Amino acid sequence: MFDIKWIRENAAAFDAGLVKRGLEPQSAALLKIDEARRAHVTALQEMQARRNAASKEIGKAKAAKDEKGAAKLMAEVAKLKDELQAGNLREKRLVAELDQALAIIPNLPSDDVPEGEGAEDNVEVRKVGKPGKFKFEPKQHYEIGEVLGLMDFETAAKISGARFVVLKGALARLERAIASFMLDLHTGEFGYTEASPPLLVKDQAAYGTGNLPKFAEDLFQTRDDFWLIPTAEVSLTNFVREQILDEADLPIRLTAWTPCFRSEAGAAGKDTRGMIRQHQFSKVELVSITTPEEAIAEHERMTACAEEVLKRLELPYRTMLLCAGDMGFASQKTYDIEVWLPGQNAYREISSCSVCGDFQARRMGARYRPKGGKEVRFVHTLNGSGLAVGRTLIAILENYQEKDGSVVIPTALKPYMGGMEKIERRGM
Repeated sequence: MFDIKWIRENAAAFDAGLVKRGLEPQSAALLKIDEARRAHVTALQEMQARRNAASKEIGKAKAAKDEKGAAKLMAEVAKLKDELQAGNLREKRLVAELDQALAIIPNLPSDDVPEGEGAEDNVEVRKVGKPGKFKFEPKQHYEIGEVLGLMDFETAAKISGARFVVLKGALARLERAIASFMLDLHTGEFGYTEASPPLLVKDQAAYGTGNLPKFAEDLFQTRDDFWLIPTAEVSLTNFVREQILDEADLPIRLTAWTPCFRSEAGAAGKDTRGMIRQHQFSKVELVSITTPEEAIAEHERMTACAEEVLKRLELPYRTMLLCAGDMGFASQKTYDIEVWLPGQNAYREISSCSVCGDFQARRMGARYRPKGGKEVRFVHTLNGSGLAVGRTLIAILENYQEKDGSVVIPTALKPYMGGMEKIERRGM
């Protein structure tokens, strides 16, 4: 969400940021609405001033026994009252029109974000680890899971339809092990506080993080008008909504392992097989709340925390700086971490780490009081996957697969798997 005053004073920069994202300039249309609103407010103020003055004149007229003059003034006050009521309603409509227009405009990209329209314009920042060489044709994760008899799409389809899966036995335990390992790492070594947040949120919570109103079709909604979270970012970031924090309490770092729900309305036909793109999946989310001065350093730190998971699991990956046209709605700057999947012979996204500036904070009313200062400021928010649990499971299956169809357990996960060395099909 943007401050219309800032747009008035920086119209060229505002439009340039939107053009960098591949959008049309918006300042002229927004300022036209704002100009009408401001002119209307001025007219209301003048009307109210005249009403106040006329009310005082009524008393003077009556004191002077000028009943005719008093009656005329009373009629004017009554008319002004009706006009003010109508004017207040129009002001609310103009404010709502401006808010609705601002609510669907994405955040502006940082200066160091490269220009571009899509994934082909993203810039590789670093590549860590080398893809392993197989003496056999590596399988994709769903082939491995089905051979093991522990990944069941058919039963899931009977229960819920397409884009769902049932994990059983050692694979279900592996999913839990991955999440536990991530949470222990982020809380034990990186200082994040674990939370178990609500999975159902109200409109204002989804609005606060930028999911509403623009992306309603990508979410699941209940009959009671709750929204199922598409990521724990929604719940965790809203922990600070409508608050004024002390600078001494920042940064706030939160993490949670939750199910996530996405209708994937905009992804028809993509990754229809397997677990890459599902309606329900789990993720360990990272959220930071900090000051404007510390936000960029916090972004680099968060990305490093997410990368460390892959390093500990010994999974090859690369980190990409997204171009302006490929960033999420609320982001100023985003790093995508992509893990190597030998079954696909490609790097695939496993985490996005974004710094959002004060974009979400303005929508949530989340502020802080600087040390020694009197005026409050908006906090800056960040979020990232630390990591997507299902995609991490996919990466382990594909990178640790054996020719006989078994899967070796990464060293870092063995304590969470009861010492299990590998996952094998029963009877192997």
